[in-house]
Amino acid sequence: MNQYRLKDYTAVVTGGGSGIGRAAAIRMAQHGAKVYMLDRTPEEAEETKRTIESAGGQAAVIQCDISKPEMIEQGFRQIAEEAGNIQVVFANAGINGTMAPIETMEISDWDQTMDINLRGTFATVKYAIPYMKENGGSIIITSSINGNRVFSNIGFSAYASSKAAQVAFMKMAALELAQYGIRVNAICPGAIETNIGDNTFPTDDIKEVKIPVEFPEGDQPLEKGPGKPEQVANLVLFLASDESFHLTGTEVYIDGAESLLHG
Repeated sequence: MNQYRLKDYTAVVTGGGSGIGRAAAIRMAQHGAKVYMLDRTPEEAEETKRTIESAGGQAAVIQCDISKPEMIEQGFRQIAEEAGNIQVVFANAGINGTMAPIETMEISDWDQTMDINLRGTFATVKYAIPYMKENGGSIIITSSINGNRVFSNIGFSAYASSKAAQVAFMKMAALELAQYGIRVNAICPGAIETNIGDNTFPTDDIKEVKIPVEFPEGDQPLEKGPGKPEQVANLVLFLASDESFHLTGTEVYIDGAESLLHG
């Protein structure tokens, strides 16, 4: 446990109020990082902050909607003014968005998913770079098995496209930023027990394009059920730490072999 030392690190997490972001914020704080959460729902992130502080850790919350680049830029500026250099950025915030047939999906719904998942990730990385260039660090992006290994979730064309694009962007960023000692990787979770379903909006006509597929019982082969946010947080902790120093430009699947069965 002691090898993952993040003491005196500043770690920035988007979407730290729930799910994977919350678990990762808590985990990094347990290992010494001061965690700043950029969150659209600051009241939820404040709960994460209280949990961290009650265990003796350090955390702060800044209200930020990652679909608004100016809020991200200001958030990083505020963090740098308070903490100096930033060592870890976990670009985690995202939505499932509208689940609809391609033919009937509204352009505005497509744009919303792209603005939050893809442009939000780009802006998070863009505005972090000035505060990481001097000393290097680790950027971790939450992608998904969808769009990378799995293409059977009919209706998720926007979501899957945004997640595939995140991985391509990660690889471009990893090569460009290597000269500064900044590592960039992506995690690709499968089914995880989170509340991202609250940001999923299936349309009434989705059933018209559904392809009937029957998967065998236990479609997450390793544990026979969804993973837990804490399991993903352990991977984030590893990627944030110097233990993963030679690892960059890589997507890491964490899905209990789900995508090998569904792909």
